[in-house]
Amino acid sequence: MQPSDAPVSTAALTVPMAPPSRFNLRDLLLRYALVLILIVFVGVLGVSNGSFFTLSNFNVVLLQVSTNALLATGATYVILTGGIDLSVGSVVGMAGVAAALVAQRDGVGFTVAAVLTGVLAGGAIGLTNGLLVAVARVPAFVATLGTMTIALGIAYVLSDGQPISGLSDPFLAVSGDIYGFPVPVLLMILAVLGSWILLSRTRLGMHIYATGGNPQAARVAGVDLRGIRLTVYTLSGLLAGLAGVVLASRATAGISTTGAGYELNAIAAAVIGGISLMGGRGSIFGTVFGFMIIGVLDNGLNILNVSPFYQLIIKGVIIIGAVFIDSTLNRKDD
Repeated sequence: MQPSDAPVSTAALTVPMAPPSRFNLRDLLLRYALVLILIVFVGVLGVSNGSFFTLSNFNVVLLQVSTNALLATGATYVILTGGIDLSVGSVVGMAGVAAALVAQRDGVGFTVAAVLTGVLAGGAIGLTNGLLVAVARVPAFVATLGTMTIALGIAYVLSDGQPISGLSDPFLAVSGDIYGFPVPVLLMILAVLGSWILLSRTRLGMHIYATGGNPQAARVAGVDLRGIRLTVYTLSGLLAGLAGVVLASRATAGISTTGAGYELNAIAAAVIGGISLMGGRGSIFGTVFGFMIIGVLDNGLNILNVSPFYQLIIKGVIIIGAVFIDSTLNRKDD
């Protein structure tokens, strides 16, 4: 395998453009089916409940989606390479517990140390995932399923199965406001903008797409496939660690199970936003649409007092629909 700094032939990474096709209303409706469903759903909510179209409710939605946004951003990197990361939910809990143990001591210095501890703990699991997938060649599903269990076990060991409370005020301010602007939302915006720059304006971004789109051609062109996979899994772990720190601050405690099920929402956001599970297709702004539609859906169904059990069914149907649309469009494109 050639090193990552070998000369890269951009021609080898170029995807041949399909010839122009005739306008097809069916394909257009299929591609934007979820957008149309969201518009109809929002319209019904606006008519049935006047509190939905309010600034305060919009702020609530943004705050609710901010954690999933960090995880979905990490999931986007991984899925674009054709991988999957099931460990991020447990990493959220583990990182929160690790950060909370440090944050029990007062002072800005300990707060900085707590944040770094949580983020780096997540990065360590992400790096482990990358090593298992890229170097040991363990299937991503199996590798991250194993580290999901390991991370949860570490969280239980660190916390002895109990919430870690008594956190310092500076640490609680991590999820507070800056000039009236919520820090979690600010982190979400920075993550999205940073990802857009990385994926669309850098050589690393091109290599991420190439790794998932055509790994054989990428290898011939000099892309370090192992390095790329190590990078994306590590980034996913770091973002999950940051999400765990923010959640621990918001909950005023480090709780082992606080991220249970979050990996499904992160993957769902990416898939609903058009990130192909086959790899190599999609954009970060599609992921933004994905986690926003999940946030609006959760918020709207709560406003309508829909049972949480039915909410799970509805969300599952939407995920299946998104995967069906993706596979159908990919078959047509191929």
